[in-house]
Parts: sequence; structure tokens; C-alpha cells
Amino acid sequence: MNRVEPLAILHPSSAEDVARLVGAAYVSAHGLSVSARGHGHSINGQAQTSSGVVIEMSASKGVRQWGLPRVSEQSRYVDAWGGELWIDVLKTTLEHGLAPKSWTDYLYLSVGGTLSNAGISGQAFNHGPQISNVYELDVVTGKGELLTCSEEQNSELFHAVLGGLGQFGIITRARIGLEPAPQRVRWIRVLYSNFSTFTKDQEYLISLHGQPPNQKFDYVEGFVIVDEGLINNWRSSFFSPRNPVKISSFGTNGGVLYCLEITKNYHESTADTIDQDVEALLKRLDFIPSSVFTTDLPYVDFLDRVHKAELKLRSKGLWDVPHPWLNLFVPRSRIADFDEGVFKGILGNKTSGPILIYPMNKNKWDDRTSVVTPEEDVFYLVALLRSALDSGDEAQSLEYLSNQNRQILRFCDDAGIKVKQYLPHYTTQEDWVDHFGDDKWTLFSKRKMDFDPRRILATGQRIFKPTAASSW
Repeated sequence: MNRVEPLAILHPSSAEDVARLVGAAYVSAHGLSVSARGHGHSINGQAQTSSGVVIEMSASKGVRQWGLPRVSEQSRYVDAWGGELWIDVLKTTLEHGLAPKSWTDYLYLSVGGTLSNAGISGQAFNHGPQISNVYELDVVTGKGELLTCSEEQNSELFHAVLGGLGQFGIITRARIGLEPAPQRVRWIRVLYSNFSTFTKDQEYLISLHGQPPNQKFDYVEGFVIVDEGLINNWRSSFFSPRNPVKISSFGTNGGVLYCLEITKNYHESTADTIDQDVEALLKRLDFIPSSVFTTDLPYVDFLDRVHKAELKLRSKGLWDVPHPWLNLFVPRSRIADFDEGVFKGILGNKTSGPILIYPMNKNKWDDRTSVVTPEEDVFYLVALLRSALDSGDEAQSLEYLSNQNRQILRFCDDAGIKVKQYLPHYTTQEDWVDHFGDDKWTLFSKRKMDFDPRRILATGQRIFKPTAASSW
């Protein structure tokens, strides 16, 4: 657990407030550190600073004078304040019949926060991550300059900030691409007992990204089920839990199951064709025939599905607990080795939370941004989203789960599986250099010197040694 108290907290009323604060910190005698905080979901204290100022960017906590979010129906974009929550961006754009193309699974995250990482969900195979759908940014650099940047204007800053972990500037406005919003979603889950069949079908579905809308799914994810309890937790979030499902009923002999999660968006006017479109796609897949579960719901309810689970957990006191999450990008060529070593090996039959796994197309990511991905055309996200509970069960303790995360990383290192951490956490610059690789690190370091030469921004990431050593 990380507990750090800043010298002060700023609640800005405008981008100019942010620029004035950062500018003052830049010229201060000791290089006062500055960290931006969105909705408080950074991991391992990365938005903290012990000898500086935290800028509270959350739109709900300041004086709302920005006139944002602001939608252009003709040009199909929305301008959003960096501290705006994605759920509020969604609500605003839906009033115009539009919505962003790419999402995160959880919408109560800030725009600037997800764009500083990448922003991924099941739409990424088709539209790329959220950072691939940004047209323009307003950014306050580490020098206190408020600059507008895009592909055409201040492009080096634009690409640096996207996926840049807050190292080069604070996003105060983002212009995000929109598309016509569907009205409803057909939400489907099917099960597999064979990992290679599961991944073959996932990879086939993401290969359809260039096809017409009626010939592909709109969202492709998946997750791993390694114990009896999780399959019913999974199903109860989807249906009524009154009829529990047994893993053994799918012929796995108590082994690991893999769930493919897919959706098809539609409008009321096309409801009569949705069944045949879905059926045609499902016929190409090789899942367990008796394992098809499906439901229809409004588009906004699907996008906001994780928040509903959050409310249930909060009511039981199970949300505000430590979350020792581990998010990895795994090369396609080694995903089977990861399955054998981690899902069927290290994890045993205990998970303490969801384990997501789904592939993405690298050509939907822009290498000019700061984010790091494996050097293969297809790579997988594996997200171990565990919760540490004070239940008396050692396997659910924070220490146990944290040690298990380290064991997984050691396994990958020993096996030569070149994973890249998503939402990375390292404590030494040597580890950060290894994460980025020599070429990317050289560019990352140059950009740091260009846009934050005194290294005052986002010191909680521990990437660069700040001017004031006590900021660590």
C-alpha cells in the first residue's frame, strides 16, 4: 500500500489554471513536482507526489466552466476535458445519436487517464485502442506551456503524450472521434475446453476487422475459468444464478474452461436481421455446442456493465480492497506456453477475480505513440484482475497474490516470453529501459528532455529521477 501526502492540491477551473501551476513549478528553485489525478484509479501510487502538488482533474470536483463535453455532429467528434469521466462523455454524445468508437471495460475512468495509457476493450481489434481515435489534444507541458497538438500540429508532443504515462504533459482537452451509436447489443458467451481452439476462433474473429458490419462482431473478448465458483460468478452477472452451472457438465473433468465473449450491435430498425447475422458468424466457430448463452440489452447498459458489478461489490464491502492487478501483452506465438505455465500451472484452481484474455491487431496501434506492445502482428491482453480479501484464506491475501504476480513475471522471463506490461509498474530505471527497449527508450528520453526537462511531471511512475530527490 502506498500512502503519500502532497504539499497541496489544486482544483483547476480551466486549462490556464493548470498551466499557471505547472509553469510556477517549472521555475521554482527545487523543481516542485506535479502529478495529475483523474478519478483515482492509478496503480501503485503513480498519481502521488510527496513533495509537490496534485492537480485534481476530476470534472465533478472543480468549478465547471469549460463548456465540455462539446459535440460536433457534422464532424463527428467530441471535445472532452481531461478529467471528464468516459461515462459522462458517453451520456453527452448519446444525446446526439453518436458515441466514441473504442472503450475501456469500466467507464468511470478519466479521459486523460486512459489516453495516458492506451484505453482498451473488446472494440480494439476493430478500431484500435482509444489513443488511435484521438484527433487533437490540448496539453500543458512540463514547462507550463499550453499547446494544441495533433497529427499536423506539434505532432511530436501529440504522439508522446498518447500512451505517455503522464511524462510529457497534462491532457486538458481531447478531441475524440465518434460514430453513430447503436441502440441495442446482442451479448453472447460461449465456452471452450481446448485452448488452441479457443484462440484460433478469437484470432479468426479479429481478422474480420475490415469486413462489412454485418459480417463481423463488434466486440471480441474472452476470459479464463479455472474453478467451480468463478463459472457461477461469471454466469450470475449475465443471468439468474438460480440454476448453477457445473464445469464437469461441459466434459472438462474439472479442468480449465475458456469463455469467448462477443457482441453484435444493432438498431431497432435492423432487429429482424440480427439473428441471421449472428447465426452465420457462430456457425464458423468451434465452441462447446451446449454452452451458448445470449442476452439482448440497451447499448449503454452493455458499456456500463462493470459499474453494475461494482455497485454489487460495494454493497458487500468488497470493492474498496487492494487490487494487485497484473496486465500483460503476450505475443501470439507464445500464448499457448503462457496458458500451460500460468493458467494450467501457477494459478492452480484459485483466481480471486476475473482473468481476461483476448487478441488485438498490431496494425490498429500507432508505433509513433509512447505505448509499448510486442513485436508481432497479433498479441494478447492477459489481465489478472484479482482482489485481495481479508478472508483468512492465504490464497486471497495481498502478499500471496503479489508474490504470484512476481512468479508469473519470472516464469515469462525464464521461458523467454517477451511480454510487455500494460499499466506498467517498475521501481528502477533499468527495468523501464528493458520495458521500452533501446530504441523506444532513446525516443522516450529525448521527448522527456524536450517537454519536461526538469522532470517534474508524474514522478510517481519512477521512470526518471526528479530534480527534487524527495519526490520519489
